[in-house]
Amino acid sequence: MQDVQQIRNTVILGHGNSGKTTLAEALLFTTGAIKRLGRVDDGNSSLDFEPEETKRHITISTAFAQLAWKKHEIYLADTPGDDNFLNESRFAAQVADTAILTVGAVTGVRGQTEKFIELIQDNTLPCLICISKMDKERADFHKTLESLREQTPLKPVVLYLPIGAEDKFKGLVDVVAGKALLFKADGSVEEAEIPADLADETSRLRENLMEHVAETDDTLLEKFLEEGTLTDEELAQGLKTAIKTAAVAPVCACAPLVNKGMSAVLDTLVTLFPSPADLPARAGLVPKSMDVAEREGKADAPFSAQVFKTMADPFAGRLTIFRVFSGILQGDSFYNATRETTERFGQLFVMNGKEQKPVNAAVPGMIVAVAKLKDTTTGDTLCDEANPLIYPSLEPLPAVIAYAVSAKKGEEDKLFSSISRLLDEDLTLKLNRDTQTRQALLSGVGQVHLEVTSEKIKRKFGVELELQVPRVPYRETIKGRCTVQGKHKKQSGGRGQFGDCTIEMEPLERGKHFEFVDKIVGGVIPQQYRPAVEKGILEAMERGVIAGYPFVDVRVNLIDGSYHAVDSSEMAFKIAGSLAFKKGVMEAQPVLLEPIMTMEIRVPKDFVGDVMGDLNSRRGRVLGMDSTPKGEVVSAQVPQAEILQYALDLTSMTGGRGTFTVQFDHYEEVPAHIADKIIAAYQAEAGNAE
Repeated sequence: MQDVQQIRNTVILGHGNSGKTTLAEALLFTTGAIKRLGRVDDGNSSLDFEPEETKRHITISTAFAQLAWKKHEIYLADTPGDDNFLNESRFAAQVADTAILTVGAVTGVRGQTEKFIELIQDNTLPCLICISKMDKERADFHKTLESLREQTPLKPVVLYLPIGAEDKFKGLVDVVAGKALLFKADGSVEEAEIPADLADETSRLRENLMEHVAETDDTLLEKFLEEGTLTDEELAQGLKTAIKTAAVAPVCACAPLVNKGMSAVLDTLVTLFPSPADLPARAGLVPKSMDVAEREGKADAPFSAQVFKTMADPFAGRLTIFRVFSGILQGDSFYNATRETTERFGQLFVMNGKEQKPVNAAVPGMIVAVAKLKDTTTGDTLCDEANPLIYPSLEPLPAVIAYAVSAKKGEEDKLFSSISRLLDEDLTLKLNRDTQTRQALLSGVGQVHLEVTSEKIKRKFGVELELQVPRVPYRETIKGRCTVQGKHKKQSGGRGQFGDCTIEMEPLERGKHFEFVDKIVGGVIPQQYRPAVEKGILEAMERGVIAGYPFVDVRVNLIDGSYHAVDSSEMAFKIAGSLAFKKGVMEAQPVLLEPIMTMEIRVPKDFVGDVMGDLNSRRGRVLGMDSTPKGEVVSAQVPQAEILQYALDLTSMTGGRGTFTVQFDHYEEVPAHIADKIIAAYQAEAGNAE
């Protein structure tokens, strides 16, 4: 069994198109884990293997790999860079020990890079920065390094300086060892003298490195100030400590697509980055007592692990993926402290892309999977029943865009059972039914997210899903008062129908819905027929009068009427009540109401003006603004009809740097010019239906 000191667990993070999957692919190839170097753009990468990923050339779901390098085992999680799938990156970062941040040498730091640096800092992850794509046209290592220093809170220190760039990228200078590493055709390196034109820069970078390392340790700082230098051993040891405490972030230049610089990345991970046993103990809560308990990342500690991903497979069933934090998992069962249940499993697997390799046991740092668990879901803590604890679990990102979903060919049941299976896999998906519009609404974190879900359902479960912009649940009410008569009289041979009622109508305050008051005096309508009048009104309220939307917030007083000893019936009075209500609505200033949503929009300071101007154009009311360390928070109330596609608009407005949450607040009257259009559309539709 692998010694925990020889294990590394790392998550690759970075904005879209910064080269994460290509880097992971090249690391796999360099370590011999795969025999052929795949390309994302060619759709043959071993980690982007889902059809939705190969079609779009992006990572959608976190993929896992295990690689061996110099007697060490590295467990790698390759995460998405697209905002639509940020939840995957968040959950993978929460269980990782270390991170590799990829930054493209051409594009440099971009808006979305901030989100991944936040993940690194929130989880206090020791971080290796890979300035990738050094082989590309206009690749600029120094400009990218400068943008990292100026625009991010990380403290980058150069470990491997590039020799050349673009098609002349031919090697690296190892700043610590003071030697050049020239690339050979097979991706390996040979040692050489540092090129003369880089000698001064290397010397300056080494001194800069010593200075940063010395600042993290009082003893080293004292020596550095006295002697102006550190020994190689002191520098290496101090660098390890500084990396472990995330005081510095080492930088390495590389070109994964042409397999250049991979050995430097791997060497840095295994020689300078911490093992699970080197990191601080992970804290959780003991069930029932809620005392804080800690688990060190050692094999002789009690077993504990956390589930951070679930995958739905139509053939293998549900695949549960978890990270082992402490102890050893062997045998065929574990205790789920979150659910207070024991789960049995068949076989432990290590994931390598879409391949699964059986293993007999799992130690700290390992990412393993089991199939067909009954009760265990994402976020659950697995542990030794005699030493239970529960690790804190992340809340999934809130859904911000919703579409009405329906199945083609009447496969409704199959569709909703398929969506239910994906809800286990993707915690950011939400399914609910709007009782008013009678639409099933599928919500997610972006349009691409929902489109991918639709494609996945078709591929995995064979059901075609249609997405439509949802209908806005408008309502109708009145602003005025009136007194009207409703009379239903029918005589066509045999027994006739007769019902006659007079009602008063007046508005109720918002949210009171409906009141029916029986004010009949002297039996002008017999007692048994009066509830029928109310029933007729309630039925008429279900599909309102002016635009077919539910009617709300009205008080109806039944004040008069007449009946026929033979021809009156409950049905006749029900119809009379309905007629009176419809007639009364038209006399009592009918209006449409629309749902008003409360929004919180988080954006960098530079975009506040654009966002507030845009909200005003959507009939929004800005309620206030707060400053936080992570940007500005704009609070506003906006009609739901104006923000059905807001997720897409905010992304384009802020370059993907804005986020928002939204929830229903109250109903308000629709402005007359907009109400006229809604009513006209309803009448046209009603006319076509006839």
